[in-house]
Amino acid sequence: MVPEHWRTFGSRISSLTASPRRATNPVNAILNYLYALLEVQARLAAAKLGLDPGLGVLHVDTQYRESLACDLMEPIRPEVDAFVLDWLQREPLLRSYFFEERDGNCRLTSSFASKLSETAPMWARLVAPVAEWFTQQIHKSRTSQSRSRLPVQLTPATRQEKKVTSNVERELSFRRANVCVSCGKKIHSRSTNCDECAKEKRPERMIEVARLGRVVTLLPEAQAKRSATQKVNTQAVWDWNPTDYPTWLTSDLYSAKIQPRLVSLSCSSVAKRLGVSVSYADQIRKGRVPHPRHWQTLAKLVGWSRNSKPCCRNR
Repeated sequence: MVPEHWRTFGSRISSLTASPRRATNPVNAILNYLYALLEVQARLAAAKLGLDPGLGVLHVDTQYRESLACDLMEPIRPEVDAFVLDWLQREPLLRSYFFEERDGNCRLTSSFASKLSETAPMWARLVAPVAEWFTQQIHKSRTSQSRSRLPVQLTPATRQEKKVTSNVERELSFRRANVCVSCGKKIHSRSTNCDECAKEKRPERMIEVARLGRVVTLLPEAQAKRSATQKVNTQAVWDWNPTDYPTWLTSDLYSAKIQPRLVSLSCSSVAKRLGVSVSYADQIRKGRVPHPRHWQTLAKLVGWSRNSKPCCRNR
């Protein structure tokens, strides 16, 4: 049974501590654990560069806190948030990932925490440039005669190292799995639903799409476009002069020689040559007889000319 307050995510503040600590819902529990991993990587990066992780700049030095590590991890916090948000949008959380203590504290199971720990190399890669930049600023603040170099380079120096580091993200086991958001069944594609659930939701989606389509067609912008198109077509009909077109191109010839060849053409090619919509071009391909001003263009499109074959004339 899933507690009702686990189904929503609001403030980061826990009702148990009036702070983010001791989360009471799964999302905050995940964020707290990933922030802890990020803090560890920031602490290690500072130590590798010869910095004291406890001497902070933005965070006040307090007991049992590595203030500099907290400073270094601040620019990477949005990356953690984006990681969790992207994950939540792609697949649902499982009840087996969490358990609740008697006081309401939401905790991660050991197996799930183990999977989340696979993201540690990713946070190390992201925090490394921040730590190096901070160290460079300290070196620049020293006397101009000092040309000391960084004790160690954290960012990859070669493309091969970058490739190995980026592969860590693709090797996260829970990131590879893609499950249906409705039933939890594993699926191989990037879709959000399995075939069975998609079939059930397809009628609902079609009804919603049709409703939105009707709303859009009634907007002033859509009506203005239809009005402008009708004016152009009406003017083209008025400007059309039958004497400017060949007399051999009759309705009988169009129906017998040109119309059957239109089936082999794509709707987009017909629409582009005639300057009409794709849906109207599809109707022409299926047998609708367009205005005579289009016949000559369609004849050229299908490769028909007066000398192609003996033409049939009205008697």
